Amino acid sequence: MLMKLDRRRFRALRVFFDPGRLRALTRRSEVGLSLAGAVVGIISGLAVTGMSYVSNELHQLVFGIADSERLSSSEIENKMLLLTAPVIGGALLGLLLLVLAKRRKKPMVDPIEANALHGGRLSLTDSIIVAVQNLISNGFGASVGLEAGYTQLAAGLASKFGLKLQLRRSDLRTLVGCGAAGAIAAAFNAPLTGAFYAFELIIGTYTIVSLTPVVVSALVSTLIARLLAGSDFTIDIGSFGSVVPADYIPALLLGAFCAGVGILIMQGVAFVEELARKSSIAPPFRPALGGIIVGLLAMISPQVLSAGHGALHLNLSREVAIPTLIGLFLLKSFASAISIGSGFRGGLFFASLFMGALLGKLFAYCGPYFADATLTPVIYAVVGMSSLAVAVIGGPLTMTFLALEITGDFPITALVLAAVITSSLVVRSTFGYSFATWRFHLRGESIRSAHDVGWIRNLTVDKLMRADIKTARAGISLEEFKQAFPIGSTQRVILVEESDKYAGLVLVPEIYANPTDAQDEGKTLADFIHYRNDFLQPQMNARQAAAIFDKSESEALAVVNNLIERKVIGQLSESYTLRRYSEELDRRRREVSGEI
Repeated sequence: MLMKLDRRRFRALRVFFDPGRLRALTRRSEVGLSLAGAVVGIISGLAVTGMSYVSNELHQLVFGIADSERLSSSEIENKMLLLTAPVIGGALLGLLLLVLAKRRKKPMVDPIEANALHGGRLSLTDSIIVAVQNLISNGFGASVGLEAGYTQLAAGLASKFGLKLQLRRSDLRTLVGCGAAGAIAAAFNAPLTGAFYAFELIIGTYTIVSLTPVVVSALVSTLIARLLAGSDFTIDIGSFGSVVPADYIPALLLGAFCAGVGILIMQGVAFVEELARKSSIAPPFRPALGGIIVGLLAMISPQVLSAGHGALHLNLSREVAIPTLIGLFLLKSFASAISIGSGFRGGLFFASLFMGALLGKLFAYCGPYFADATLTPVIYAVVGMSSLAVAVIGGPLTMTFLALEITGDFPITALVLAAVITSSLVVRSTFGYSFATWRFHLRGESIRSAHDVGWIRNLTVDKLMRADIKTARAGISLEEFKQAFPIGSTQRVILVEESDKYAGLVLVPEIYANPTDAQDEGKTLADFIHYRNDFLQPQMNARQAAAIFDKSESEALAVVNNLIERKVIGQLSESYTLRRYSEELDRRRREVSGEI
């Protein structure tokens, strides 16, 4: 009897976990997508916990700190160790880059680019490589955080899971957002922060359909991280009374100030990267040289090492002199710029939080100039932390909810919201990029967010054109042309030269509309050729094709293989191009509104 029950349970589990059934459930219902989000949340929580554990073990092994200590707040007396550790990490990273340069030629895609251009498709192998590079960089003291590795690995696992389920493009993008949401939620013990990080930065928009799976992933990932690690990222702001209207004035000014500093930091990183590219130093050697500079800065203050978790709490909990705050900010910003610019893998997420807190405390010493303000230096630090982070990373609501979840104080959250909106507005109005999209811009990409524009690039001429075309030699006579193409047989004929090179396009009704004695008037077929230099290429997208139709004032154009050979491979009409483009636009609108 027990054997029969066990067999039935096994069959039930096998049916439930059958890939075909899971695929059908996920594709047909929001419940299925939410269950997939929960699975991604579990995976993300495990990935973040595992990476955090490896990073802490590396810090203890390399720098000899205690298990309960944070690297950036540790007292390390061995100056030679502070100097050599980042250099060794840079050398290991350079060796890995040397191996990858021979085996992997394509650039690695991050979650924002994957959702913007590739419909959520991420290489899991590349994501693992990025995570390993991030661990080496952070573990040996480079001034970068692990958040980039967290989101890359979790999003890569989510994308692989979604591809196994054969999800639609929009659902796959949502699942990648679930991975990123779970990663940030687990890293900061902040599910709302993780969810809005996904909406604002990874998915690029908020929809009713994507709400449940993303929030479920963030919640599940947070629970997994709490269960396994039990760490908590909180800031005690103490008692200060209540927020009064006068407090908003310095908060708004701090937000604008942080926006300007954030722009300078992003341009500084780009400047260092440009210097590295223009130098004669090979890419595998750059991280080690960058490690020398980071090590020298760490000899001045170990607080520049790693992401800065310990240093953040250290500077929030005690009084720090103004020269010390200024010096520490300059050291950290320089160390972060050198680390990323020289090739260490990582991001500025937590570094911007740390530097923003330093700016907030510096700004707090301007308190006497705001007589009616009641804010304490710690509150200014929280406001500055969120304002600089939104200037560099983006996501106003993400940083607002982060302030709420790490302080647990709603009035302070309203103050932070005002500051981050100001910071975001200033950056978008004057600079127009976050750190990620600024680097895309430097690479030649035009994307400004994770909003799906990849479908436009995928809607190419070679997918829209007709291959069954009518062609004729450009040298034939009018009489021969009329015999080959009687009236009513076709609308257009593409003319080609003897070498099959495109020569132009002839409208058949136009020829028959002329007098029958056209040859007696001295006219030839060449007199009826249009659009000699107007044609399409297969790699053009629908938007580019529509622009050429508009410029040439043609209803249809030939498609040639390239600009050199110009061999005709098809024909495309303007009406069909615009209809398909409109259909795809309507589909994206319906996805955003939750109809699909």
